[in-house]
Amino acid sequence: MAEKSTMAKRVAVIGAGVSGLSSIKCCLDEDLEPTCFERTNDIGGLWKFTETSKDGMTRVYRSLVTNVCKEMSCYSNFPFQEDYPNFMNQGKFWAYLQEFAEHFDLLRYIRFRTTVRSVTKRPDFSETGQWDVVTETEGKQERAVFDAVMVCTGHYPNPRLPLESFPGIHKFKGQILHSQEYKSPEGFQGKRVLVIGLGNTAGDVAVELSRTAAQVLLSTRTGAWVLHRSSDGGYPFNMVITRRCLNFITQVLPSRVLNWIQQRQLNKRFNHENYGLSITKGKIPKFIVNDELPTCILCGTVTMKTGVKEFTETSALFEDGTVEENIDIVIFATGYTFSFPFLEEPLKSLSTKKIFLYKQVFPSNLERATLALIGFISLKGSILAGTELQARWATRVFKGLCQIPPAQKLMAEATKKEQLIERGVMKDTSEDKLEFIQYLDDLAACIGAKPSVPLLFLKDPRLAWEVFFGPCTPYQYRLVGPGKWDGARNAILTQWDRTLKPLKTRIVPDSTKPASMSHYLKVWGAPILLTSLVLICKPSLFLKPARDHLQHRISPYLIRIW
Repeated sequence: MAEKSTMAKRVAVIGAGVSGLSSIKCCLDEDLEPTCFERTNDIGGLWKFTETSKDGMTRVYRSLVTNVCKEMSCYSNFPFQEDYPNFMNQGKFWAYLQEFAEHFDLLRYIRFRTTVRSVTKRPDFSETGQWDVVTETEGKQERAVFDAVMVCTGHYPNPRLPLESFPGIHKFKGQILHSQEYKSPEGFQGKRVLVIGLGNTAGDVAVELSRTAAQVLLSTRTGAWVLHRSSDGGYPFNMVITRRCLNFITQVLPSRVLNWIQQRQLNKRFNHENYGLSITKGKIPKFIVNDELPTCILCGTVTMKTGVKEFTETSALFEDGTVEENIDIVIFATGYTFSFPFLEEPLKSLSTKKIFLYKQVFPSNLERATLALIGFISLKGSILAGTELQARWATRVFKGLCQIPPAQKLMAEATKKEQLIERGVMKDTSEDKLEFIQYLDDLAACIGAKPSVPLLFLKDPRLAWEVFFGPCTPYQYRLVGPGKWDGARNAILTQWDRTLKPLKTRIVPDSTKPASMSHYLKVWGAPILLTSLVLICKPSLFLKPARDHLQHRISPYLIRIW
């Protein structure tokens, strides 16, 4: 039997960043009453640039550019303006968040400069699912009762600084920073800088500092595949690889074949092994987006190094036995941990373990599903698109329109999985990045917003073509079901127009036009060919869902010929 959910009305939203804004809007869409508590004086969370991090909040550095293109990282019923660049700096992206908030009149539901001090169950929680929320504004505390809570405090609140893993670091006489403190290259002129880690931030910081520092050393224990924002033909990489047809292929081809294809593609632009970037044997492959890192390595302004074995007062000894002397600054780009200081135990500890979060949203131990964690996911794609669907689903669970399994069942399953992982029987995948389309489809199916490709091919072939062979943009989850948006079809059919618009700022009058066919072949040729081959080899994987959807609509004779 599914877990009962009390009919919520008043909802507390903690944080007014990307996921907080999604949550406020989703509450309004479901006729709930949101009150958002934001501890700073503005919206945007980490996307609101400040010169310092004195308030303890993680914020973007000045030069940051988005690594997911605009069509893949917008709110599903609010496309970016067509003249916005495909990849934008933090200022442009923050402006988009402001436009979204103003368009849907979200600002009036936000209480700025208000910190949430505690969120605790009411004495009658097992019956009502209600929470006591204590907040503080300018030294004055208030207590209020809410029917549900959406935690949107972000994935990057606490810098992870693993100094204990680096012998001798306390002897080091130079400057030690976490990448959270990095804002701009000022102050690094002429310095020898060691950046530890190889995520997106580490790559960005190393590249930017290479223009002003005397030398940048980039240390990694794992290596990484380096992706570029543009693919063959100059189209945004995300739009080329994030497609239902390719997702379909990855589910039917053996992983060895997929890995071989992937490695050949990624090594085409440059050989990762030659550049010191190849994945260390036995390590999980990871990917970063960086257009300039290979060039910096090629030019010698960034030098790749293995993991640090030990520090001395002025130097670093690496695992391969090499030593780098006269290091002035060490920047740890070693990621973040998240915590929920306002929650009570055991919920506080349990919520930090993704294995105990049902679909990465609902803590397994709550007898009433009235607290949701929004945005605490690692996704192979736009986090914004994922958090929006999380919020759409969570608000419908609060209203009792969607059900989740009972807490006893969820806890039993999660505990069993944890025990198997501890015994080495099962691999812990809870920290792995989730597959974008599969995760979003899973959430969309829960609320009835997942598009049916077979039915679309019958009803609207042109749209179906774009949905299956084109990029899986967020608009696809507004075609059907609750929250359906009348503009979704047009947004999908015009997504390439908005992609190309900011590029075509210089039109050559006599340029030849017949290249449009070449455009379609480049963008769709490979996916269509691969999908066709898979359908020929394993037709039942695609045709069976279509047959199941249609068996009540067409004659039994036509069904049998399939």
